[in-house]
Amino acid sequence: MSWRDALALARKGVTRRLGRAFLTVLSVALAAALLTALLTIAQTGRTEVLRQLAKGGPLAGIKVVAAAPDPAQIANDNARPGPPKDLGDDAVRAIAGLPEVDSVVPVVTSRMIFLPPDPPVRADTPKQPSAKVPRFFFETMVGVDMNKSSLLPVTLLAGRLPSAESLTEVAVTTGYLERLELNPLEPEAVLGTELEMGSPRVFESLGDQPLRAQWQRTVIVGVVAQEAAPGQVLAPIQQATLGRDWTRQSDAEPEGDFSIPTSPYSGLVVVARGLDSIGKVRTQITRIGYSTSAPENLIASVQRYLRVIEIVLASIGAIALVIASLGIASALLAAIRERRREIGVLKAIGARDRDVLRIFLIEASLIGAIGGAVGTLAGALIAQAVGSVVNGYLIGQGLLPIDLDLSPLIIAGGVIGSTVLAFAAGTVPARRAARLPAKEAMGVV
Repeated sequence: MSWRDALALARKGVTRRLGRAFLTVLSVALAAALLTALLTIAQTGRTEVLRQLAKGGPLAGIKVVAAAPDPAQIANDNARPGPPKDLGDDAVRAIAGLPEVDSVVPVVTSRMIFLPPDPPVRADTPKQPSAKVPRFFFETMVGVDMNKSSLLPVTLLAGRLPSAESLTEVAVTTGYLERLELNPLEPEAVLGTELEMGSPRVFESLGDQPLRAQWQRTVIVGVVAQEAAPGQVLAPIQQATLGRDWTRQSDAEPEGDFSIPTSPYSGLVVVARGLDSIGKVRTQITRIGYSTSAPENLIASVQRYLRVIEIVLASIGAIALVIASLGIASALLAAIRERRREIGVLKAIGARDRDVLRIFLIEASLIGAIGGAVGTLAGALIAQAVGSVVNGYLIGQGLLPIDLDLSPLIIAGGVIGSTVLAFAAGTVPARRAARLPAKEAMGVV
């Protein structure tokens, strides 16, 4: 029997029971659609996350301080430490000149005295806090270049960031809300409130109370989560610099909470050009003589968890495909029982066992190929629909949309995988049909 004859008989076997064939193909199509959609969504998520990480920015940022390098880090990086150095413009130029560095953002911190408003929320807030508002508190103001906020580990939770040149606008963290016993889940309540802050200065001539402050009124325009430096108030770098310089003009060296570091900058946030460059850049900065820290472990963990999600989603789709293949095996077993006489006739006119085996295997493969093609197309459309919904949400939140990563490998895998599984599922029924004796098939005793 030729392959052409076997294909014709297999096609006739599929179309003979259209209802059963439709349900079997549908089960394969649904499984293939689920597998294709899940893999496409998982691959798109992984690609987008890694793409954002690879662009640099907060997760590719390296914090640099003027402290002496960590001996353990130096040993691991095989670096030779230099003496501790101040962080100033020379340090910025030296680090910015490293080949794998994309940008350097200075950070200035200033210890301040803050007078919160009472009540500490807007007048239109439905519920006023019942907790007592402290008359004043000491806290650190973190100053950064607001024009480069996208490169910093700063996440806007409510409102907006202060204007880059403003001296009257600040943002606060959720730690500020917790200090005032406000609900951190309702950050909008403090937007627009006035926060007075004072830069302390020591005057020896004042005797027992030498501390005086230069006061300024500011408006809270945003609530953020920030890790540029420890502190609950975020402001433009000029504002923090003015406060620090006022404190530095003290007649005596401020002590304790108000001590001022000698470096022009409290720290630097160095942005590497990609994830793969972080380790190399840290080693180079250590050799210059500064201590560094970076979220390398966090990035590695993100990549591992993304891989786990891919495996889980792929496993769910694969299980559905295996269940569909069992349906193919069941359908073929039923077909063999119904077509016993046909099998006997084929054998009576000279068909060999391998010819019968070939017919049923081709029939199973046809069901798998048709179901796989239809299901893969449906899965791609489902992924497109999900992507459209996600993009609508992202655009509504002011974020960039994602590009659906419809991999040709996933499409080919959906069709080929369905065909191979159907072929494997039809092996046992096909062998059973091939071994059926002609007399038994014809019902001859």
